[in-house]
Amino acid sequence: MHDQPTIAAMPGAVPPPSTGSVPPPPVAPGGPAAAPAGPYGYPAAPGAPQQGPAGYAPFPGYPAYGQPGHQPLLPQQNGLGTTAMVLGIVATLLFCLYGVVSIVLGIMAIVFGTIGRKRVRQGEANNGGMALSGIILGVIGVVLGGLYIALIVWGIASEQI
Repeated sequence: MHDQPTIAAMPGAVPPPSTGSVPPPPVAPGGPAAAPAGPYGYPAAPGAPQQGPAGYAPFPGYPAYGQPGHQPLLPQQNGLGTTAMVLGIVATLLFCLYGVVSIVLGIMAIVFGTIGRKRVRQGEANNGGMALSGIILGVIGVVLGGLYIALIVWGIASEQI
């Protein structure tokens, strides 16, 4: 094959085991290492004694969930602000459908936006900007719808046959 000596051909070399298994890793100088308490340094189980390195104090445990004084966070209720903004956009864009659609959707946007702003002030929601934009766009939609209806009424009234 080649003319270089191999480890198996060197004097005193131990032939590989015949079972095909890998030999165990060497032992550390201080003795076998202690198994970690759990993955990534977390304690293995609640109440299980924790072990620190030789000569040191044990590792401090991680705080448990639900400590005294901790209140769970309530989910944010952002639906009304988002609904107000969407209704305001639709009311502003659809004012040309005889104005009635724009007025109805604009009023709904104003109502939902007002309720959404109230929830922001109470700390139950965090999308005050969306609620405010829904109110503004709802007012614009109502005004455009009212102007469109007034324009239609004026056009019909001024048509004399």
